[in-house]
Amino acid sequence: MFKAKISITLRQSILDPQGKAIHHALESMEMNDVSEVRIGKFVEMTLNSSTKEQAEQTVEQACKKLLANPVMEDFHFVVTQI
Repeated sequence: MFKAKISITLRQSILDPQGKAIHHALESMEMNDVSEVRIGKFVEMTLNSSTKEQAEQTVEQACKKLLANPVMEDFHFVVTQI
């Protein structure tokens, strides 16, 4: 059994209005050390794959076909055995 932790974020070239709003709110709270905020999604998946490679392939396909929009978003994941 494996667990995948997936981070999905807007590509750096895409404007992130939610991130900008949070950054502005932090500045208004006098947290001026923050230079940029980007908002994304975090997904955890448990997989019953036989091998880590098979689990990674499943996660890759799920991200490309359903979880992430490949035109606007990037994704990164880590698969660990549980």
